[in-house]
Amino acid sequence: MSLFNIIASGLKEIWAHKFRSLLTMLGIILGVSSLVAMSALVKGMENGTREALVAAGGLEKIRIETQYDLPVHQRHLSDQAQGITLEDVYALQKGAPLVKMITPAVEQMRFREPMTLTYKDKSSEPWLVSGTWPDALPINEHTLAHGRMFGPLDDENASSVCVIGTGVRDDLFGAPETLGYEVIPLGETLQINGLPFTIIGMLDHYESEQAKKERELRKLQPQVAVTSGPTRSRGWGSGKGGHYIFRMKNNTVFIPLNTMMVKFRGLNGTSSSGESAPLRLSNLNMKIPSLDLLEPAIQQVRNILLMTHKGLEDFSFRTQEDWAQEISVVIKNARLSGSVIAGICLLVGGIGIMNIMLASISERVREIGIRKAIGASTLDIFVQIVVESTVISVLGGIVGIGTSYGLVHLISFVNPTDNTPVVTLSSLAIAFLFSVGVGMLAGLYPAIRASRLHPIQALRYD
Repeated sequence: MSLFNIIASGLKEIWAHKFRSLLTMLGIILGVSSLVAMSALVKGMENGTREALVAAGGLEKIRIETQYDLPVHQRHLSDQAQGITLEDVYALQKGAPLVKMITPAVEQMRFREPMTLTYKDKSSEPWLVSGTWPDALPINEHTLAHGRMFGPLDDENASSVCVIGTGVRDDLFGAPETLGYEVIPLGETLQINGLPFTIIGMLDHYESEQAKKERELRKLQPQVAVTSGPTRSRGWGSGKGGHYIFRMKNNTVFIPLNTMMVKFRGLNGTSSSGESAPLRLSNLNMKIPSLDLLEPAIQQVRNILLMTHKGLEDFSFRTQEDWAQEISVVIKNARLSGSVIAGICLLVGGIGIMNIMLASISERVREIGIRKAIGASTLDIFVQIVVESTVISVLGGIVGIGTSYGLVHLISFVNPTDNTPVVTLSSLAIAFLFSVGVGMLAGLYPAIRASRLHPIQALRYD
């Protein structure tokens, strides 16, 4: 009996018991579709976080923050901890040749100490108001869309100038999609916590590739709803548009560092409320020329800071590589958990195939006996049963692949995410091959049992 005839016989057997075969394949279908869908969700998350990692400054960026909790052996000296100051910046500029760019920052975050921006009757609470130096733009992968960045003279004179993101522009002056045109508010004066600031520059709009495609599609078809997925972006400066990094960058305001120190922290180390507060920086951001220099650069910077801080370790390093490692761990765990769930579904499907093949053998004992009596070998019977179980799993895998696309769209519709799921050929191939393997393994025991039937006893079976 040829392989083609065996496959045809398997298909005929499946068609003869359509409902039973469908129930048998259900486990395979669910296993394949869940494996592909989980892989698509994880791949979308991975693409989005990698994209955001680049937007946040890349792996070459190093962030130094004040460490309020000193090591155990230094906690009795906590009253001497000064945190990150401008003296550290000047020391690093002179003594850290491995650092390409360095810029200090005094930041006010929305979730910690929000600052209110007002323009006429409109107001906004940006994600971040940062007093910094001009190098903050290249270090944080910002680009200017209009106007200019403030310079050293603006910082020296504590000028009341600012550079805003498109999210702030949308809140105070209107979004392009609402107005029908783009507002460029250069020269306008807004209030930051009641103090006037002149807008001298506006940052580019930042969004994920998926959000960009959706926005461009809406521009081409303004009267047609986007059906490729749930809408995740309100417009150019909405702040929505992918990972939270893009929203943060769109809702950022930059002002000169000295302006932040003088107008919002006081001339003599006091805050605007009059309370005593040290003139410490929120953080230092720096970039190195190459990722290969990361460890020696950190060690070099650490040695200099230990000297300026008199041995106190009241600072900590935060690298983008740490974030990348955290991303890898999360993605690995998500992929592992999804694979376990899908594997259980496929195992259940394999058990179903084994059961149905055992039931099929019980119904076809006389048929097997007749085939053996007219010359079919033990191997022929064995191959026939294995091929039939494999045909069931192949059909279940094909249907499961088709179902996975619907499952991905359903998940995206019910629970929209910032990162569009991506179905890859590798996930389809792995899921399909795994389902075929499960089908073949599930058919081994029934095939062995059928091939060992004695022809005379099989012919007497009633």
